[in-house]
Amino acid sequence: MTRNGAAVPDWAWSLLGVLGGLLVLWAGLLGVLWAGRPDELRLRELMRLLPDVVRLLSRLAADSSLPRGVRLRLWLLLGYLASPVDLVPDVVPVIGYADDAVVVALVLRSVVRRAGGDAVDRHWPGTPEGLAALRRAARLPD
Repeated sequence: MTRNGAAVPDWAWSLLGVLGGLLVLWAGLLGVLWAGRPDELRLRELMRLLPDVVRLLSRLAADSSLPRGVRLRLWLLLGYLASPVDLVPDVVPVIGYADDAVVVALVLRSVVRRAGGDAVDRHWPGTPEGLAALRRAARLPD
């Protein structure tokens, strides 16, 4: 195809297609995060529990009795939380700060489905009230 008499190389069209596909995937991810965003109360609870949640995640990730796939998910989550790059930049209203909480909640639900709730109970470093708040905020089964 030509533009003003100059041909656009095939690699440029391929690059535009890949970038367009990534943009569509990112927009879909934003939609999922928006639909699964925690309400204001749950978000506040999760933020207050953040130090205990990080210790919980690292303890679970180091537990060799858990399946390897579960531990890998937890290490990847810890890397994501430590990274300055977010799925949604913090300047985006409402979900900018909530994306970390949503990702943590999704991974914790996955861990509980695979490893059981007793693993979370066993490794929880905080108070029983904090564990109950985490279960409510992340919608974990009792």
